[in-house]
Amino acid sequence: MKVVLAGAHGHGRHHLGKLRRLANEGLIELAGICDVRPVEVDFGSPVQSSDLGALIEKTGAEITIICTPIHTHADLAVTALRAGSHVLLEKPPAPSFAEHDRIAAAVAETGLACQVGFQSLGSAAVPALRELIASGALGRIRGIGGAGAWERPSAYFTRSAWSGRRRLNGVDVVDGALTNPFAHAVATALALVDSPIADIETELYHAHPIESDDTSCVRIRLTGGGVITIAVSLCAPDRNEPYLVVHGDQGRATLVYTQDRLKVEHADGSVTTTVYERTDLLENLIDHIRTGAELLVPLSATQAFTQVLNTVRLAPEPLPIPERHQIVERDEAGAVTHRFLPGIVDLTARSAEELALYSELDAPWTRVELLVAGRSVASYELDPNLPRADSPRPYLHGVRTLGGVEVTQVRPEDHVHHLGVGVAISDLGGANFWGGRTYVKDQGPTWLDDHGVQRHRAFSRLADDGFTEELEWIGPDRQLMAREERTVVARPLGEAWALDFTFTLTNLTGAPVEINSAATKGRVGAGYGGFFWRAPGTSTARATLPGDEQAVHGGRDRWIAMSGTDPDGRDWTLVFVQDDGDPWFVRVEEYPGVGQALAWDRPLVVEDTLTRRVVTIVADGRLTHEEAAALAAEV
Repeated sequence: MKVVLAGAHGHGRHHLGKLRRLANEGLIELAGICDVRPVEVDFGSPVQSSDLGALIEKTGAEITIICTPIHTHADLAVTALRAGSHVLLEKPPAPSFAEHDRIAAAVAETGLACQVGFQSLGSAAVPALRELIASGALGRIRGIGGAGAWERPSAYFTRSAWSGRRRLNGVDVVDGALTNPFAHAVATALALVDSPIADIETELYHAHPIESDDTSCVRIRLTGGGVITIAVSLCAPDRNEPYLVVHGDQGRATLVYTQDRLKVEHADGSVTTTVYERTDLLENLIDHIRTGAELLVPLSATQAFTQVLNTVRLAPEPLPIPERHQIVERDEAGAVTHRFLPGIVDLTARSAEELALYSELDAPWTRVELLVAGRSVASYELDPNLPRADSPRPYLHGVRTLGGVEVTQVRPEDHVHHLGVGVAISDLGGANFWGGRTYVKDQGPTWLDDHGVQRHRAFSRLADDGFTEELEWIGPDRQLMAREERTVVARPLGEAWALDFTFTLTNLTGAPVEINSAATKGRVGAGYGGFFWRAPGTSTARATLPGDEQAVHGGRDRWIAMSGTDPDGRDWTLVFVQDDGDPWFVRVEEYPGVGQALAWDRPLVVEDTLTRRVVTIVADGRLTHEEAAALAAEV
């Protein structure tokens, strides 16, 4: 049987070794090699060409092995199928649903076979474990956990132009830990269940300076109940064999899929361990063509995996892991050779055991924190799990003075949609990005289905002193209304510190958009909308400068200040400074909060972009007018 190999370098060398063995056994003839670079081969006399279609036509190849970069899979698979060749396609089969569907259409059109190279699914351990689960021997299955922790040097991520990339020249690649090196863990876990996927959660991180994830986890909820959780990393100090563990209330089973070893622990305390045979997927494809034997991994069997991959593809950009959480090794010239995450092996094991995500296991690098002089002064919530009526949005919380006095509050009883420090607008083009009820003219506050969502997309900068972030503002109809660039910097300021908060909102509606407030609709003084800081409602003796609430509310002074006393008797002061000239929205008696009023008494029209900056000085003690003014003059 004539075979063509597309992609003979890198992992393609593994296929060459296998083809040599099969050629010696008389099962195949290596008829051709398709690659952009010449390849030295010590067996057979394969024709070499960079044109796969022409190569298949010239050689009459019946099988094409595709072992090329992920983003080339669909084009080459479709080319091979339409040229009359069956296909063995390396995993992952495609970088998106659309590309997967293109290959599937070619399979249906030609009637030829496309086997996907998930080698672990060639193991007899997989059907054995499926049968064990179905028999009820493990009892009711709570879930399946997976763990994988490998060591990969920095050079691994520079070995090719597409390595560690989510996209290349605008084309999806999705070369991350979950979707490529540990794709077998995901695919094998999905092969153990029959239930469709109901929901997918992802947490993606990278320690190396790459675009994609090198440390990540996914939780897949199934429509039939139960979950699959996979936690992986390429930042371990050595190689640890990846495994899956099936949790049942009458026992558990652990499959080390790289070794085909299945360990079953029964409720009575007995333990059995079996190492199963594995069928080579190319040999299975040959058998399928010759005898009609069932394919072990047809393209159709990988649709659920592609659903997971597609979720990873569409997820926000992976979060960089600050270097203070890493162990960095360098060579004599100072170049980084390895990046390790302390405790990552145990962390992946805990995830598999508890079916928990990294953030739920309180991994330190899952938290975005601001530091001043090495001291944590604030945390940042990227993806709050909140009701739609709260207009979910990223926000700063746990903001505190250098003396440790907390000066923010999240979801207070009086206004559950107040979320620490962030940007909230009550009416952007008719969408409520503030949360709670919407003020309707001549009607008052009314519950409407008009709430928008701010969604984190990516950090272009993330460091101990702050970040620059891209967010999407998505309206109630799920349409993208605006994009925001948010820059937050924390810096020391004498015995206090300053939070420098700038946001630029870009209108994407295609027409001028109005920012309104309750005040522009008839509720005098309720012009809130823009930067907003919710201080703790538990604070007492609250006061403002340069005057009382009535004096500062709606005022346009460059700075205003708010002070209070926490339940432990510790005083705090916040000094808010801006140069944009917006009125201040201030509440002291009802609740403590300060923000901008972008639409104080008339709508603000945004044709293209809107930029605002507020610097907040966070200080211990109760500052005098002179002290507050002096600090404000420094920013």
